[in-house]
Amino acid sequence: MNQASASGSALECVVNVSEGRDERLLARLAAVCGDDLLDVHTDPHHNRSVFTLLGEEAPRALTATAVDRLDLRHHTGAHPRLGVVDVVPFVALDGDTGAARAARDAFAIWAGDALALPCFLYGDERTLPELRREAFTSLVPDTGPPSSHPTAGACAVGHRGVLVAYNVWLPGGDLAVAREVAGVVRRPGLRALGLPVGPRVQVSMNLVSPEEIGPAAAFDLVDGYARSLDSRAEGAELVGLLPRSVLDAVTPERWEELDLSPDRTIEARIARRHH
Repeated sequence: MNQASASGSALECVVNVSEGRDERLLARLAAVCGDDLLDVHTDPHHNRSVFTLLGEEAPRALTATAVDRLDLRHHTGAHPRLGVVDVVPFVALDGDTGAARAARDAFAIWAGDALALPCFLYGDERTLPELRREAFTSLVPDTGPPSSHPTAGACAVGHRGVLVAYNVWLPGGDLAVAREVAGVVRRPGLRALGLPVGPRVQVSMNLVSPEEIGPAAAFDLVDGYARSLDSRAEGAELVGLLPRSVLDAVTPERWEELDLSPDRTIEARIARRHH
């Protein structure tokens, strides 16, 4: 029995691992997650993979294996990162934020004790962007050693509501344009960075209030401002899964354009897992 069913609370955990190129190693990381793995999204340019999991056991198995197998000293990639297991957010799919907070705290204590991995907490205390700016400067780790693990770095462990990770590409390689667009579209409910992704650039977004600003609105914001700079949106990418309610808010005629489909909802993957 997984921890989600054992605790009576449906917990999702979206673990971001700083590896997106070694297919054999990624297969090994996926294997240790067992039946609690809902989805893996991998990006070789970011050199990052997003594992969508259920419960508390799979995130620990994945983290222990990643800390053992990966070395941050040899990592290169477009996405900012604190460690080989960069971000571990727990999400209460049934709205029980207390269960998500308890899972976060238990994970951080375990990782600090069992893996000597310094962990910074986010959620009630601070946002993830604040944590990234302040880690090891004005912020000391909440659990684990006071300095970075020699090969694994550090980990941001949080609890949050459901968010949608969503990327929109721009043509050409003008990073200044991507950063300007990201700065303009950034607002409460939408976090954005301009990043280089191979020969193109990307506005990489976290839709932290996806019921208010969903994929269609985010895409249109990026496209609208990009066109004022003689650019345009040139494709979109859903990273991981999204709630069915967020998908249903988008007209089906736009699903293909926006890289959305019914199979890529949290509910669909959980239902598939139960068969």
